[in-house]
Amino acid sequence: MMNNIAYCGLACCFCLENKTCPGCQAGGCDIHGWCKNYNCCLDKGIVGCWECADFPCQGGMLDKLRIRAFARFAKEYGTGELTKCLLKNKENGIVYHYDGQHVGDYDNYKTEEEIIEMIKTGVKL
Repeated sequence: MMNNIAYCGLACCFCLENKTCPGCQAGGCDIHGWCKNYNCCLDKGIVGCWECADFPCQGGMLDKLRIRAFARFAKEYGTGELTKCLLKNKENGIVYHYDGQHVGDYDNYKTEEEIIEMIKTGVKL
């Protein structure tokens, strides 16, 4: 599976729109004009928010708990490990996006720590 993690930490490779959108790092997602995370990472010359000394900052996609937790996981363990864990979890029934929605099982938590624990263990709390 392609390691396609957006600048913010969103896992584009698991998005329902993946067949038509390769993700922002590959020039997909027509959001570049307004996406704070995309523009900031390009300005700073970094691969993702998790590489920034100011992480986590306020605004943009990092205001979403799931995405901030994914970026924190990438900072601590790397994007390859994030993709590997998300794939394993998907194979074990953890849903990244519910049908027709942009939310899934990872959105059912109240803290980054709970989401990171689910990413690591594949166990719903």
